[in-house]
Amino acid sequence: MAEKTTNQPAGPGRGHGPGGHGGLVEKPKNFWGTTTRLFGYMKSRWLGIAIVIAFAVAATIFQIQTPKILGQATTEIFKGYMKGVAEQKAGIKLTEFPINFGKIQDVMIAVILMYLGSALFSFMQQFIMTRISQRTVFDLRKELKDKMQKVPISYYDTHSNGDIMSRAINDMDNIASTLQQSLTQMVTSTITFIGTLWMMLSISWKLTLIALITIPLSLVVVGVIAPKSQKFFATQQKALGLLNNQVEENFAGQVVLKSFNREAIAMETFDAENEKFFNAAWKAQFVSGIIMPLMNFLSNIGYVFVAIFGGVGVANGTVTLGNVQAFLQYTQQFSQPISQLANLANTIQNTVASAERIFEVLDEKEMEDTPSGVPAVENDPNKLVMDHVQFGYDGSELLMKDYNLKVRPGQMIAIVGPTGAGKTTVINMLERFYDVKGGSIRLDGVDTRDMSRDELRQHFAMVLQDTWLFTGTIWDNLKYGNEAATDEQIMAASKAAHVDNFVRQLPDGYNTILDESASNISQGQRQLLTIARAFVANPDILILDEATSSVDTRTEVHIQHAMARLLKDRTSFVVAHRLSTIRDADNIIVMNHGAIIETGNHDDLMAQNGFYADLYNSQFSGNVAI
Repeated sequence: MAEKTTNQPAGPGRGHGPGGHGGLVEKPKNFWGTTTRLFGYMKSRWLGIAIVIAFAVAATIFQIQTPKILGQATTEIFKGYMKGVAEQKAGIKLTEFPINFGKIQDVMIAVILMYLGSALFSFMQQFIMTRISQRTVFDLRKELKDKMQKVPISYYDTHSNGDIMSRAINDMDNIASTLQQSLTQMVTSTITFIGTLWMMLSISWKLTLIALITIPLSLVVVGVIAPKSQKFFATQQKALGLLNNQVEENFAGQVVLKSFNREAIAMETFDAENEKFFNAAWKAQFVSGIIMPLMNFLSNIGYVFVAIFGGVGVANGTVTLGNVQAFLQYTQQFSQPISQLANLANTIQNTVASAERIFEVLDEKEMEDTPSGVPAVENDPNKLVMDHVQFGYDGSELLMKDYNLKVRPGQMIAIVGPTGAGKTTVINMLERFYDVKGGSIRLDGVDTRDMSRDELRQHFAMVLQDTWLFTGTIWDNLKYGNEAATDEQIMAASKAAHVDNFVRQLPDGYNTILDESASNISQGQRQLLTIARAFVANPDILILDEATSSVDTRTEVHIQHAMARLLKDRTSFVVAHRLSTIRDADNIIVMNHGAIIETGNHDDLMAQNGFYADLYNSQFSGNVAI
């Protein structure tokens, strides 16, 4: 396989990974284009969105109206009280103050109904928007998953797993959260701001001007302090990433760390990283934490001035007490939508940036299926033929310029060479992880480019040097490559691969659940399971990529004997470092620096006394092996 290179993964500097976005704003490259494309996924749900907006507006209007209506009750009580006081001064004896409780009751009923209406509309709009947002992200996630099956293997070679996982999980969650909450919050905040300002003006334009004095100061707080907090958050996220890396590295290497008595040094390193994170975190949290107190302070200043001038207005009879009470509530509410909209601006920027990262994957070039134009060979006696094959990775010179190979059914082909020689490249071409640049690879006489990849790969099973088993029972892992396999076939493969012996010693036998990375069994046992799984698949062609590298010598001998039985009448390709394991191969391909330099069986290659002979002899003379 090509040497893997990685792009910059999404980490602390990008607002992903541990710690989430944490206040750090990642700006999109094409804000409006990406936003339009994201909303395109919601175009089939416009009616639902319109209903959500209508419900959000209705809920907000009801919420805004209630303070002024409630103020009527206060005014009625105040009028009755003042009238009673005046009558008492006039010498009229009262049994109770002349307060119109009927009107107050009507006001209270109206307020309760409006609060209930607001709550009902809020519930309905949240319910509908939750379904719309989750269904939208469901579609987007499904499309991303489908796309990941169609991008060429070279995409995975040039992108880190962390970056891909961040796009599929963190960025998707970010979009889902914003669609569900931020869009409706934007509507309600805007309506609240406009509605509150309108209600304040309807009570007193003079008091409104007094309240508006604090707005420029609030904007200064949001515009000056918020950007500073973002810079501190960026430092915090970077420090957090370094701390996480150090902790993860130490946990993963506990055995080595203890073996070399590095615990004290590891603690010193951790303390240093932890101190850096502390210094960055308290600054970020402090600066962001003072925004709301400052906003509240400014709001309270406006509250005090409104209360003073409102009291004067009540005394002069220019404004009612109930309206002053309502105005004071509006003053408290007025600054909230400003802060919310300011925070939403950052959230939406992050969300659009997340959508942009997902769309980058969706726009990746997919694997192509271009007909080869090579006529099929009828009744080809060969199982697989490489005919004048040319190959090179995109942007690189050709590694193979004119290679020919004929493989008869049941033959074993070994591929050997130093690390990085290009052995796995041949395997990648056979399964069309990469297409040839020239020539043809034919399977049963048909060029593999004229077969779908699914159809082609049904003929192959692979056992890789890096074992991969999923979380589930051992039995389910064995059936992974062939769901139609019978119990007898699975047991036969299990016994032949020496899996049955150790599985029966486990408490739950074949029902044992393998945990994450199958860490509850040994590396050698994991390798045996992958070999058994390949045999259960019963392929035409079996590929073993250094499949015995993780087992002990005794187990390797057992596997060699089992393979001798199981490989009978089955074509196989074996990538090997230990050349003693492939002495009986029908053909050995010797590679170096990405090119094939020698071919032949063991005896022929040893007789040539060339590169293969040097490699073989070095493994038995104490020299450095491949």
